[in-house]
Amino acid sequence: MSAKRLVIAGRVQGVGYRAWMVRKAGDLGLSGWVRNRPDGTVEALVSGETAAVEEMSRLCRRGPRIAEVSSIDEELCEAPEEVGFFQLG
Repeated sequence: MSAKRLVIAGRVQGVGYRAWMVRKAGDLGLSGWVRNRPDGTVEALVSGETAAVEEMSRLCRRGPRIAEVSSIDEELCEAPEEVGFFQLG
């Protein structure tokens, strides 16, 4: 098991990025959350089997069809207490 905090920059707000991420995380059996930040980035905490967390990180580099990801900052973190993946805000 592993957990990562991702901060995704680029054209990632207003393009369905959070809803896309909720679907992908569900497909991968991940727990955590995703939210928009005031600076225009998207922040997420993803937790689950290491291979699934790494796959989510890889998928986030492309995002949904109309998103344009310029960078992702990643750091290891503590897993969330609740099960499931949620869109905040």
